[in-house]
Amino acid sequence: MKSVQEIFKSFEDLRVLVIGDVMIDSYLWGSVTRISPEAPVPILNVQRREQRLGGAANVALNLQSLGAKPILCSVIGNDNEADKFLRLLEICGLSAEGITQSMHRITTVKHRILAASQHLLRIDSEMDKPIDEEEEKLLWQKIQMLLPQTQAVIFEDYDKGVITKNLIEKTIQLAQKLNIPTIIDPKKRNFDYYVHSTLFKPNLKELKDGLKMDFENNNLDAIKEAVKLLQQKLSAKYIMTTLSERGVLIYAENEMHHIPAHIRNIADVSGAGDTVVSVAALCVALQLPAKFIAELSNLAGGIVCEYQGVVPIPKERLLSEALKTMT
Repeated sequence: MKSVQEIFKSFEDLRVLVIGDVMIDSYLWGSVTRISPEAPVPILNVQRREQRLGGAANVALNLQSLGAKPILCSVIGNDNEADKFLRLLEICGLSAEGITQSMHRITTVKHRILAASQHLLRIDSEMDKPIDEEEEKLLWQKIQMLLPQTQAVIFEDYDKGVITKNLIEKTIQLAQKLNIPTIIDPKKRNFDYYVHSTLFKPNLKELKDGLKMDFENNNLDAIKEAVKLLQQKLSAKYIMTTLSERGVLIYAENEMHHIPAHIRNIADVSGAGDTVVSVAALCVALQLPAKFIAELSNLAGGIVCEYQGVVPIPKERLLSEALKTMT
């Protein structure tokens, strides 16, 4: 296997198609010094505002931060928020060639209100019904055009309606035909449809909900049995389950590895799953061993939790820690 430095250098040769629900992560930061006389709620004195790319677009930012070339495929609205989203893509140096706009949808925005590091409130502006037949047709045309240019495909599913059963099946079939790996970050609605993917990455709650099972979160034997059942059900090459503070479990046909979490000063877990799936996709595209995929993904997910808000993984920080812990 290549050295860690060589692997990180190889990330720069990869193009990754990211299909999924995109959004704007909006932040209001301020301070609270008093309670409203109108209702028993805190008054936030706003000191800073910021808008960032979120959802599948944050996956694209993570890929870009690691040196790869991401290509986003999604459907957004034809509204003021869509204009802001496209402007953010431009500012971040991301292509909009895979983005479809629709008069019948709104662009998802998650508004987070914070006092110092304390999360006070989140307000979501969204539409989660599945895209219609015409929107799906336009998105599939983009996928057909862009997928052959890539070395991996990520489905970043936030249950907002962009990913449909039909799109999943056709995309995985096309990817298989072209020998391009598919990496899945699932949610509940489409959980059962991702058959024959290369790597399927649920978190523990999604694993239990998807299999309609219940067991203690610290019962590693039960988790292992559930993962085996899921692999049989979906025929995925790898099942990689994120276990929060218990780390990551990866399962392939003849091997299973549990990678414990690293001790961290956690500031914010938002976007950690995006980071994990981004790193895993690049490792899968390079055909790296299962244990290495899980170790580097687990390391990246922990590092990004030390940063406030949804942010991409800093490549040099990940490389530095990988050199210390994985060589």
